[in-house]
Amino acid sequence: MSIFAIIATILASVIAMEFIAWGAHKYIMHGFGWNWHRDHHEPHDKALEKNDLYGIVGAVMSISMFVVGSSPIMKNVMGGSAWEPGTWIGLGILFYGIIYTLIHDGLVHQRYFKYVPKRGYAKRLVQAHKLHHATIGKEGGVSFGFVFARDPAKLKAELKIQRETGEAIVRDSVNAN
Repeated sequence: MSIFAIIATILASVIAMEFIAWGAHKYIMHGFGWNWHRDHHEPHDKALEKNDLYGIVGAVMSISMFVVGSSPIMKNVMGGSAWEPGTWIGLGILFYGIIYTLIHDGLVHQRYFKYVPKRGYAKRLVQAHKLHHATIGKEGGVSFGFVFARDPAKLKAELKIQRETGEAIVRDSVNAN
């Protein structure tokens, strides 16, 4: 592969992971996988959450692509030939995992450092994710992505509609009016 194709594959993988993460968050974590995700939405003083198991799932995805892209492993262990893009897709998934960890766990939930952005896109990310946590339970909700954040005013309007229609129970502390 050319260097351009490698970089394009890595970038496409990082971007694709945001859409995969959005779908997994909305339909798995807030669906049949709620048992792992629930403690992320509830107050606790533990250093780790069951929700952190989803990070392991992401790591397995990345490692699996590295395996598929590794000639010695595929040939000697798995009896097949390597698929080079697998290496670069695996790297894109790894980069997304790092970005997710820094933004979601670090910036938004302040698990690793304390910084509250006062303006710009970082503030928008924090606000959007806080609005995601405004619902009680797995039903309804807004802002299921982790890196691309919609306008908080539009998210508040969606929460207001969800509360009025009974689709979601919204915490009293959120001013969704």
